[in-house]
Amino acid sequence: MKETFSPAQPAASAPAPAPAALAAKVRTMAPSLTRSMQRVAEAVAGDPAGCAALTVTGLAERTGTSEATVVRTARLLGYPGYRDLRLALAGLAAQQQSGRAPALTTDIDVDDSLADVVAKLAHDEQQTLADTAAGLDTAQLEAAVGAAAGARRIDVYGIGASGLVAQDLTQKLLRIGLIAHAHSDPHLAVTNAVQLRGGDVAIAITHSGSTGDVIEPLRVAFEQGATTVAITGRPESAVTQYADHVLTTSTARESEWRPAAMSSRTGQLLVVDCLFVGVAQRTYATAGPALAASYEALAHRHR
Repeated sequence: MKETFSPAQPAASAPAPAPAALAAKVRTMAPSLTRSMQRVAEAVAGDPAGCAALTVTGLAERTGTSEATVVRTARLLGYPGYRDLRLALAGLAAQQQSGRAPALTTDIDVDDSLADVVAKLAHDEQQTLADTAAGLDTAQLEAAVGAAAGARRIDVYGIGASGLVAQDLTQKLLRIGLIAHAHSDPHLAVTNAVQLRGGDVAIAITHSGSTGDVIEPLRVAFEQGATTVAITGRPESAVTQYADHVLTTSTARESEWRPAAMSSRTGQLLVVDCLFVGVAQRTYATAGPALAASYEALAHRHR
């Protein structure tokens, strides 16, 4: 039986996020920070150029916090200290000025034209994809791909909008000949998780990381010895206690017209697509013919 663990703080020796990844990490982590740390995160995300020019004392005064809070926020964002965060902010500001890094998204207004709605949503979708790609830990992804490629069986758990993403992943895996099941019914998910063992894989998809109906089957699968994967927008959340591998998604800022269920879906779909393609590559000897057979079967229906 595996031992549970608490989500770890970023290691001081871990590589600091690149400037492009900084904006993504701020957006991902801000909701889980304390209010004082949120003020610091919001300030650096909203005005990277201005904050890059400030000393640690200056940023503390601007945000109404303390120097210690600024330093703690910098470390939680993945930087050894405030100096490293300032360098990243300067880099991000330079990218924004050159047009290579987009500014913060603009909320949709009730009076916006449909053309404006299309433009704003397209911008937010692109930003979510870029942020998720920048923040995705490829070592964790590689480990999850390896486990899924050799799995006897793969169970995927998700509720609501995340349940639709779970179904999308399982349909793809089935088309390359793998045994995969999507479970949106919490009772069915748990009763199936009990049947898992070493060599099986369980994947939980939950943006908040706190959905009990998704955490419980993952916990059971974890304790049964299956390899467990969490796809979540909150890398420090409860679901990661039972995850061998954590794949983090990013979302556009939530608004009245773009709630969490809508904004989280884009990043989740990118992650499951990356997972699927990696598995298909690893199993190409069998996945290739299986895909060809499914294409032929579908084409035959439309002749």
